[in-house]
Amino acid sequence: MTMAGNPPEIKYFNRMTGKTEVEKVYGDKFIKFLYRSAPGKKIGMAFTNKYFSKAYGAFQDLPSSHRKVRPFIEKFNIPIDDYESGTRPSLDVRDSYRTFNEFFIRKFKRGKRSFVTDQNKMAAFAEARYVGFDAVDEQSKYPVKGNYLLAKDLVGNDQMAKIFDGGPLLIARLCPVDYHRYHYPDNGKVLEHFAVPGAYDSVNPFALQFKNQIFIQNERYVSILQTENFGRLAYIEVGAICVGKIVQSHRWTKPFLRGEEKGYFLFGGSTVIVLGEKGLWKPSRDITENTKNGIETYLHLGQEVGVKA
Repeated sequence: MTMAGNPPEIKYFNRMTGKTEVEKVYGDKFIKFLYRSAPGKKIGMAFTNKYFSKAYGAFQDLPSSHRKVRPFIEKFNIPIDDYESGTRPSLDVRDSYRTFNEFFIRKFKRGKRSFVTDQNKMAAFAEARYVGFDAVDEQSKYPVKGNYLLAKDLVGNDQMAKIFDGGPLLIARLCPVDYHRYHYPDNGKVLEHFAVPGAYDSVNPFALQFKNQIFIQNERYVSILQTENFGRLAYIEVGAICVGKIVQSHRWTKPFLRGEEKGYFLFGGSTVIVLGEKGLWKPSRDITENTKNGIETYLHLGQEVGVKA
């Protein structure tokens, strides 16, 4: 963490480069004000409710919001040539998005990402920064100073949560600069799905240090999946500050394939959590080792994120 008065510093391990890197935080001063300052704490409810987030998300759908796209791409060094163009006629892909939200939910070009095919390996369901635990129990804290993460609190349904007691856990945090579509980690079908109402706090690690129950108090959508190779999974999409909407693009009644898109988040960083049944699989070793050291592991979509136990 940086010295008082400076924006927070968030470090993560990048599996692709093999190095520890520092995250460029979008809206870092606002997050610091909201969760660290006395005035921010007093007015926090005005910003962490669904009405503010949906209104802010709607702003990103205005035609004028397209002017934010090019500066955002340049400031955060987004490799925009990896993505499909938007629907606005333009010679430069950076100017091809009609709104900021169209840019925010951009798709990868075909062939830019591939999903691991080994049935013993679970595919990364988001391009994100991951933490993981072999078993969800009273040692499972995120971040290190955070709250206990228990299945019953994350799922929001005590009966269904029993399936995942003592099982593995993965948390994938998506920053505003990231690809914001999430995918299925294996073949299978949806058994149940339901919404859990809640707040819209930031999921930034800095915010979690000051308000450590965010994952169990934020709005989220829960799907119980039956997969071919990893048993039942609780797949949980967590809303966050300025997330205009969590969109489910896959029909619940239709079986899904490994790598198929499940849905996407409109503007704002957010999180996908996956819980598993005890003893069937575990997160990849580098993820759990980095988690023990209080650091996230950045993965590309489709890379190995877990293995059969």
